[in-house]
Amino acid sequence: MAMYRKLGKKTKLRKALLRNQVTALIYHGRITTTEARAKEIRKIVEPMITMAVKERDNFETVTVKAKVARKDKDGKRVKEVIDGKRVTVYDEVEKQVTKDAPSRLHARRQILRYLYPVVEVPTEAKGRKKNTKKVDLVAKMFTEYGPKYAGRNGGYTRIIKIGQRRGDGAMEVVLEFV
Repeated sequence: MAMYRKLGKKTKLRKALLRNQVTALIYHGRITTTEARAKEIRKIVEPMITMAVKERDNFETVTVKAKVARKDKDGKRVKEVIDGKRVTVYDEVEKQVTKDAPSRLHARRQILRYLYPVVEVPTEAKGRKKNTKKVDLVAKMFTEYGPKYAGRNGGYTRIIKIGQRRGDGAMEVVLEFV
């Protein structure tokens, strides 16, 4: 008896499919897929959420002094002429930085190992390339899902059957967080 479903795909394709759907589930909170895929995704996501719950408060906040470029009203760097060269002006600022404990860092890397990077692209055409930003899904897991499921012992996802797919008759389901 196999420990997992092969989903009719070769190993690399199956792993890529599952990684993609796990990333989509964490980013969006719910996805529509087939029943077999949803059961496999659930096996991957639930231990990740458990790690996030265990390590949610395992960090310390440190105050750090950092140099930050001074900016004008348009958001451009302020430059001064010193010895005939234009040099950017920097200000020293104190910042609060969270420093992960070793076990939380390990959990972060374990989760990152499985997730694909996500980039948000604005919908309007103007500034579409310029205003993209990376989404930190691991931080979302620790800050959003960790506290949300702190009092829960497993069972973080729900599968709702929505009927058979028209093309091949496969049972389609919605996989979502509880």
